[in-house]
Amino acid sequence: MPSFILRRLAAGVTTLLTLCVLTFFLLYLGAADTARNIVGQTASEEIVERKKAELGLDRPLIVQFADWAGSALTGDLGRSWFTGQEVTDALVGRLPVTLSLTIGAVLLSAIVAITIGAIAAGRRGWADRTVQVLSVAGSAVPGFLIALFLAVVFAIDLGWFPATGYIRPSDSVVGWLSTITLPVIALSVGAIAGVAQQVRGSMIDALRLDYVRTLRSRGLPHRRVVYRHVLRNASGPALSTLGLQFVVMFGGAVVVEQVFALPGLGQAAVSATSQGDIPLVMGVVIITAVIVVLVNLTVDLLQAWLNPKVRLS
Repeated sequence: MPSFILRRLAAGVTTLLTLCVLTFFLLYLGAADTARNIVGQTASEEIVERKKAELGLDRPLIVQFADWAGSALTGDLGRSWFTGQEVTDALVGRLPVTLSLTIGAVLLSAIVAITIGAIAAGRRGWADRTVQVLSVAGSAVPGFLIALFLAVVFAIDLGWFPATGYIRPSDSVVGWLSTITLPVIALSVGAIAGVAQQVRGSMIDALRLDYVRTLRSRGLPHRRVVYRHVLRNASGPALSTLGLQFVVMFGGAVVVEQVFALPGLGQAAVSATSQGDIPLVMGVVIITAVIVVLVNLTVDLLQAWLNPKVRLS
């Protein structure tokens, strides 16, 4: 197990480094235009060059990357080119919002998808057909349409939840739950559909295996066979799908945060990208990449714990 963890850690660090290098060079190659955008299109070349020197853009690109990487290793991601705020401070304040949405959506997706997937595989018949129809429908509808529908019906028409804004849990737990409920549901629908299908398929395959017939021949109750033995063996693919869905939901949070006006990483990414605030964009990319790598590592470790054969693959 230790060697498995080390291999996964090495793969995660390599992925992170590669992403940092590629993103930095792709973004900073076009940074010269950003200097002009900051000082204005009518500014003289002298003013533009002065701004480039102020931002450090007049140095060779490799030198800029070495400076950025050295600072990033100490937790300093630079300053916003437009607000002057520390990038780390700007993102740390927004990270809890996005994590609230994605972690809440993952938990909701796991609970609902595993439950209905197991019911569909265990009972088959109308329950199975219903889950399949709902899964296809849930996968087909875009997340932003679901978010708009929830906002119009449950926030504007019925008034059960606030349509916009975010309340910190430190201010009010009830208020916090009310502000994230609709965004979490909007993010979860597609993930529930995908994971439920995966759980259903894996469990149907597992139910046909010899060890299941052996357990049943020994008189074990159907419920115990399904939920104690089959579900555990079928959980590996479901975990992989859930990990992938987390990445999708993290990206989908960009749209959902815009619909519900939530001050998360997605809103910061949209604003920074439209302005050309490259240090802030780099900060969003790095934090997102670190979270994705950690989630994938966690999924790998859980799979290895559930299925020892994974450690040898």
